[in-house]
Amino acid sequence: MSEFTLKPIIVSGSDSLNKLDNFKNQKILLVCDPFLVDTKEFNKITSHLNSGNTIEIFSDVKPDPPLENITSGVKFFVNVKPTVMVAVGGGSAIDTAKAIRFFGEKITNSPIGCFVGIPTTSGTGSEVTNAAVITDDKNGVKFPIIENYLIPDISILYPELVMSAPKSVTAFSGLDVLTHDFEALVGKDNNLFTDALAEKSMSVIFDHLVEVTKDPQNIELRKIIHEASAAAGASFSYAGLGIAHAIAHQLGSIYHMPHGLACAITLPYAIEYNARADKNAQKKYADAARRCGLVSKNIADNVAIKKIIRQIHLMMTQMDCPKSLKEFGITAKDAMQEADRVVEYAKKDGNYKYNPVEPSDEDLLNIYKKIVG
Repeated sequence: MSEFTLKPIIVSGSDSLNKLDNFKNQKILLVCDPFLVDTKEFNKITSHLNSGNTIEIFSDVKPDPPLENITSGVKFFVNVKPTVMVAVGGGSAIDTAKAIRFFGEKITNSPIGCFVGIPTTSGTGSEVTNAAVITDDKNGVKFPIIENYLIPDISILYPELVMSAPKSVTAFSGLDVLTHDFEALVGKDNNLFTDALAEKSMSVIFDHLVEVTKDPQNIELRKIIHEASAAAGASFSYAGLGIAHAIAHQLGSIYHMPHGLACAITLPYAIEYNARADKNAQKKYADAARRCGLVSKNIADNVAIKKIIRQIHLMMTQMDCPKSLKEFGITAKDAMQEADRVVEYAKKDGNYKYNPVEPSDEDLLNIYKKIVG
């Protein structure tokens, strides 16, 4: 039995913040990135929440949300006892809000009435997913909280919020979307609905991501990539991800590499492995490449896989992204000292089990060696 639920309500466009006007006389906990407070964009958001609402702001958000910040946020939640939560920011801010909600509701035994996600990056898809990734800095490990009720009730895709994103953020975030697409496409719980979302999102990223890094003020491009990010998030939330994310989480924990870049460096070799180990995965990748126009219909599956990998590397070159740990500044000697740890914790990652085929330790090590460069 497969499952797909049409949630959240997604509102997109330049007037999408009007959806917030519906909240009246609520106790609102607004979780956001610290640099957003007092910005013009943030003030525009809060201006839509003035109908007798009480607004409390928690902005102690850090990248790769550490447990300590989640604990602070939970204490804040317990004191406020909100009826509505609004999360504004990148994946870290929205994941922080989800984790605060997860623990806060358990402590207070008081569920919130509505949860709203407003992303400021086009990448993680956290505004439509059921997962929050938290970092245990003490042990250098990332772990997910996965509960379907953590999917926001409303997702607001306001393109003006991503207009000022730097080139590197746009590139890394977009490559994270592409990784979501390819992993969801072959994730163990994929179905027709998740495939449709992943393939359309993939097509948008292949067609427009490089373009938007060169034309960042093009609001139509920003809007469609923002929507592609949400589509990819909705897809992997049900289909699952796989070894690219399982390994990328370790690269983030060990080397403090931006998540989207860690995914992009890993993705080509995860695709290469899955296509070789699983004929169904190979066919799905190749069919997607044909639908995206990367190859013609009569091209063999194995040739299509090579084209996908070349195209990802080409896009990374065009956007000035490192394509290996070596290019990121990590020596091969230092990288290989972490090899056993990467393999061990990748297997423990929550995304690992959704990969279409389970790799051996040697398989994972070989993928990691290619990532090292």
